[in-house]
Amino acid sequence: MTVTKIEPLTKTRFRIFIDETPAFVLYKGELSRYRIKTEEEIDEKTYEEILDTVVLKRAKSRALHLLNDMGRTEEQLRTKLKQGGYPEEIVEKAIDYVKSFGYLNDKEYARSFIEGRKSRKSRTELYASLCQKGIAKEEIEQALSDYYDQEDSKTAIESILRKKKFEPETADYKEKQKIGGYLMRKGFRYEEIRQVLQIYE
Repeated sequence: MTVTKIEPLTKTRFRIFIDETPAFVLYKGELSRYRIKTEEEIDEKTYEEILDTVVLKRAKSRALHLLNDMGRTEEQLRTKLKQGGYPEEIVEKAIDYVKSFGYLNDKEYARSFIEGRKSRKSRTELYASLCQKGIAKEEIEQALSDYYDQEDSKTAIESILRKKKFEPETADYKEKQKIGGYLMRKGFRYEEIRQVLQIYE
């Protein structure tokens, strides 16, 4: 294995390329400690030692910091670690590490996400948001089945009507049609909207 490039990321951090491929990120002092220089060979033992004792330790610490900073899904954490220049095998080990302590749990994330937003979001919006965060569709569907019901849709619609300052008592048919269209675009079903708006007819 040959160090083909040392790319400065900051004054103290460098991305190391081995055989033209990004391998890991090291600090300036670590370059000296492991005698990492461009166009020089790196033996298997040194390579494994860097991964196991330096990079993995740093990835675990980074993963814990990211989860302490805010709740994240497994896919979000994986993406952040990859953006930090950690190799895929190290990313997976770091994820397994935090999962072993129960710090990373997509089912719990989905539950918390739904509980915190169901009073103002449609089922469709919640589903789309959780999909974007990388949670498996089966897990999203199960969480919505467990934590979101028709009464939540009604509460969310009423919350949106208040936020939009919609005055149902004085609204005419055209205004009700307009707000109904808005709610449908947000993912509420016609029947859910009708049940809330019909009391104003």
